[in-house]
Amino acid sequence: MTRFISPFALLAAVSLALPSAAVAQDTLANDAKSAAYEMGEIAQAADGAFGDASEGVAKVIEKVFADLGKPNAYIVGREGGGALLVGLRYGKGTLHSKVEGARTVHWTGPSIGPDVGGDASRSFVLVYNLHDTDDIFQRFPAVEGKAYLIGGVSANYHQRGNVVLVPIRLGAGWRLGANVGYLKYTREGRVLPF
Repeated sequence: MTRFISPFALLAAVSLALPSAAVAQDTLANDAKSAAYEMGEIAQAADGAFGDASEGVAKVIEKVFADLGKPNAYIVGREGGGALLVGLRYGKGTLHSKVEGARTVHWTGPSIGPDVGGDASRSFVLVYNLHDTDDIFQRFPAVEGKAYLIGGVSANYHQRGNVVLVPIRLGAGWRLGANVGYLKYTREGRVLPF
């Protein structure tokens, strides 16, 4: 026996299922908010990443907390880059999230602009609104400026959709200029930065 289901009954069943999907999304966002890192936790992680040089970094982190609040993830890693009008950057680190644990991430990025020099950096990235760690694996537009001889601290804000990244770098090298480009986060390391 074939049973007929009216379009109205089907529409009612679908509309009943939609709120539960919205509730699941709200629950995910609430879990990410409740799993945010406190200032003390981030300061301790930055001390581990930067060691003795963390005093200047602490001031930058305090400023970011004042601007954006508590992050729900962070990345600790290292990167290197260089530029002569056209630049390249390569990095590797560990993404930490209270909800999903730790995972390895890589990043690469081309840039263009009046930028000259090379540097190697310890990198500490505060991550905001990352409800699923897979959402990190995309391109983030980047506008950066650096001016230091021997070394220095820099911080920039990168945003794609709702996800905001704030890379804080303590670099050694010589770098002067500004550039426009992007950083692409991937699961595996890449030679080509595109």
